[in-house]
Amino acid sequence: MPHGFSEPPPDAWRPLVFAHRGSSRRHAEHTLEAYLLAIEEGADGLECDVRLTRDGHLVCLHDSRIDRTSDGRGRVSTQTLAELDRFDFASWRADLPDELIVDRYQADGHWRGRLLTLDRLLGVATDAGRPMRLLIETKHPVRYGSAVESALLGLLRRYNLDQPDPDRPLQVTVMSFSSTAVRRVRQQAPHLPTVMLIDVWSVPSRIGWLPPGSTIGGPGVQLLRAAPELVERLHRRGHPVYVWTVNDPDEVDLVVKLRVDGIISDRPAYVMDRLREMGLRD
Repeated sequence: MPHGFSEPPPDAWRPLVFAHRGSSRRHAEHTLEAYLLAIEEGADGLECDVRLTRDGHLVCLHDSRIDRTSDGRGRVSTQTLAELDRFDFASWRADLPDELIVDRYQADGHWRGRLLTLDRLLGVATDAGRPMRLLIETKHPVRYGSAVESALLGLLRRYNLDQPDPDRPLQVTVMSFSSTAVRRVRQQAPHLPTVMLIDVWSVPSRIGWLPPGSTIGGPGVQLLRAAPELVERLHRRGHPVYVWTVNDPDEVDLVVKLRVDGIISDRPAYVMDRLREMGLRD
């Protein structure tokens, strides 16, 4: 079994549920509200993407540009945190309840839809008051290359999260579609679990092989539809399997049938309810 990761015994198998960009069906993705709701709903963990601003801050954003998810424009990498902080990252979700669009401020003065930094998300997850896992995906290719992983690991060291500790409620795993990024993390933080994300059917993945430095396989659910045997092959080589992005009933049924180890979903509450119906969650 990969170092730093322990699997439950077979008779205690229960898939973990991770909130993809927070509870992102019910709130705008990567906003504090989306993550607070996921914690309230009882998700086992949270998932986020990170990018570096021009002045070296890690922010929770998926796209290289902010056009889709804010009322601003431009690349994340060419703007400072202060410049990005001017924009609204929630009101683009026109399908949200009116009160989340009109009432921009909460009682504590926090601006709904404000850009979320990884530093703040780590604080929120640490303060959750229960065991919590955080999956952090570094995006590549990017302007700053290896500086993304260096900044991430530096921040994790500040929180003493750069290696697993069973006595600490919050545990961190780093993910990427870049095998170079995964290997870089393993070299600088050898005990930190890593997920090699997989979205294409390749010769190595057909046999369950992951690049050096990878401890966990991360196939997309659409890939598993085409090649369900991949889960067994990864398991045979000692790799747990986390699957993204599982939102629909037939997708939940598929990954449960394949006995995956982690389910990443925009709808964590729905997935957990379905698992309860199957007797796979308390």
